[in-house]
Amino acid sequence: MHMIEAVIKPSALDAVKDKLGKLGIYGCTALECKGFGKQKGHTERYRGGRMDVGFVPKIMLKIAVRSEDLEKALDAVVSSARTGNVGDGKVFVTDLENVVRIRTGEMDNEAL
Repeated sequence: MHMIEAVIKPSALDAVKDKLGKLGIYGCTALECKGFGKQKGHTERYRGGRMDVGFVPKIMLKIAVRSEDLEKALDAVVSSARTGNVGDGKVFVTDLENVVRIRTGEMDNEAL
């Protein structure tokens, strides 16, 4: 089992969700967040003046997947969120040791 954490542009959220759904991957948590990478924020105009905004709005997705679903889930996220522009985001993958469904007590793959 693996945890996929993807930081993406908010405009890519629906496309990623739809593509994961077509693959049968329905469990996903989306968190609104702010961050910056190589683009180092952006500039906005406020009352005629320029303001440097250090953090850009992003969405962090947390998706727990079975090992056999990892590659197709990664491909779905990356291909749906990629625009080719700076700020498309990043994807992090970590191993999951245990998962428990609280309602039923099911564990690991059965809990996903």
